Amino acid sequence: MEKRSNEFQQRMIKLEELRKRGIDPYPNDFKPETTCAEVIANLGSLKKEELEGRNEVVTVAGRIMAKRSFGKASFVHIQDSSGKLQVYFKKDTLGPEGYSLFKECDVGDFIGVRGSVFRTKTDELTVMADELRLLSKGLNPLPEKWHGLKDVEARYRQRYLDLTVNPRSREVFLKRTRIVGLMREFLAKRGFIEVETPMMQHIPGGAAAKPFVTFHNALGQDLYLRIAPELYLKRLVIGGFERVFEINRNFRNEGISTQHNPEFTMLEFYQAYATYEDLMDMTEELIISVVKDLHGTLKIEYQGQALDFTPPWQRLSVRDAILKHSGAKSDIFNDRQKAYEFLKGMNPALPGLWKGFSHGKIIAEIFEETAEAALVQPTFVTQWPADVSPLARRNPDDSSLVDRFELLITGKEIANAFSELNDPLDQRERFVMQVKERRAGDQEAHPMDEDFLRALEYGMPPAAGEGIGIDRLVMILTDSPSIRDVILFPLLRAEQGKKET
Repeated sequence: MEKRSNEFQQRMIKLEELRKRGIDPYPNDFKPETTCAEVIANLGSLKKEELEGRNEVVTVAGRIMAKRSFGKASFVHIQDSSGKLQVYFKKDTLGPEGYSLFKECDVGDFIGVRGSVFRTKTDELTVMADELRLLSKGLNPLPEKWHGLKDVEARYRQRYLDLTVNPRSREVFLKRTRIVGLMREFLAKRGFIEVETPMMQHIPGGAAAKPFVTFHNALGQDLYLRIAPELYLKRLVIGGFERVFEINRNFRNEGISTQHNPEFTMLEFYQAYATYEDLMDMTEELIISVVKDLHGTLKIEYQGQALDFTPPWQRLSVRDAILKHSGAKSDIFNDRQKAYEFLKGMNPALPGLWKGFSHGKIIAEIFEETAEAALVQPTFVTQWPADVSPLARRNPDDSSLVDRFELLITGKEIANAFSELNDPLDQRERFVMQVKERRAGDQEAHPMDEDFLRALEYGMPPAAGEGIGIDRLVMILTDSPSIRDVILFPLLRAEQGKKET
């Protein structure tokens, strides 16, 4: 058991004293009638004399965040989910028994109070408590300081404390909830239905990623945490649900960085009788509506960079982006060896990593190495190599490319979309090529999925689909530098020395 602080021990003594006096330190029969924010909204415009004349009585509850005592009187700030409010405790008003109970309350405790609202000499709106209930005794003290690099991991590991003492963190997650709600409303208004697809799958498909593996005892076989819901959502399009979406958790057994968390949230949607160009227009409209609602303007800042979401957004092919930002010559698009030599020249230490790549995969790698970070303003990058897009429809004018776009903002991939491949024979050929790449050592290559191919053989209408990374979009719209800042409980290494017993 970890060593307890002196303050913890002192609070334990208080806890026992309260119980000896017949006071339940953890009751569940107090009902606040209003919130701190509602008190301020309803009465904050009234002057001192107006409040005295109205004698407004409120019943509120919250956590004690600060406490200042002056002999027989004290001020505290309580905090609920809506904000903070000052409460005044005076022995003459609360009575000896009530004030004695208040003296046993510490910063971090939850209390409920009833009393009239007035303004102090400093003009702060305050509740004069005439009734007090202790609702939950906190045994661990709240941290006095909660900022700076040394506290970053503690903030992620103990998010409950971060949310308690860090208003900025609470604001980020409230905005995240708002963003998700706005996206859901946007799609619902356009006739999309929300669905749920399996998180445990027999075949991990729908993306190029290494899955997490688990074992199901009753079935006696391995299952995989989903890396994407794509193939199940397309099965629903085949089944007649022409507009579907899911806000889902995906799991990918990959590294952790400021941009990556192994468990993350995606909005994925599919629309029959639509193309990737239709989805570019809709994505622009969707994100613009969210930015406007959240910020009231289309010009915002992200980590010191000015971003302008004013339409139309830039549309740029992979080829044009590479030529613009890499210094490469156009012959790399026609000659695999020249593309490989160019890529190897950028990083001579890693030629073996790319030696077995197909031409299209080398081109995609060159884009990521040279152009991606330069695309700061919202940009749709189109015309991707078919080699890296095994589920997308081929471009009718160039079969080496597919009708696909990625949306990049601040150099981050925010969305990926394409016109869907609904030719079951072409899809089988693509899967066969992916299986060959998997056997050659590419652990992220797409596996064969016979059931999905069987579904395609029944016929899928022409369609387009898209995935939007909610975590990264929230990062940009809340000016958060790390993906861990926008995930309530990001994955962390287990604390050293804290193992189950």
